[in-house]
Amino acid sequence: MTPARTITLNGAIHPLEKSIPLDNLLDHLGLAGKPVVIELNEQPVFPRDYRCSLIEPGARLEIVTLAAGG
Repeated sequence: MTPARTITLNGAIHPLEKSIPLDNLLDHLGLAGKPVVIELNEQPVFPRDYRCSLIEPGARLEIVTLAAGG
């Protein structure tokens, strides 16, 4: 696997065969519909933009899941 066919997700290298929308990636990760905060290439991504934000090989993603509790 070449580095061009990967993304960095929360500091770890993951394979990415082709570019996909962020909402598809979240679904694949089991995070669709869950409260998360996302940075794509050090820029925040709002939930309304998940469908149109394209994740391409070489991208850097940080995904933080939010949890409520007491």
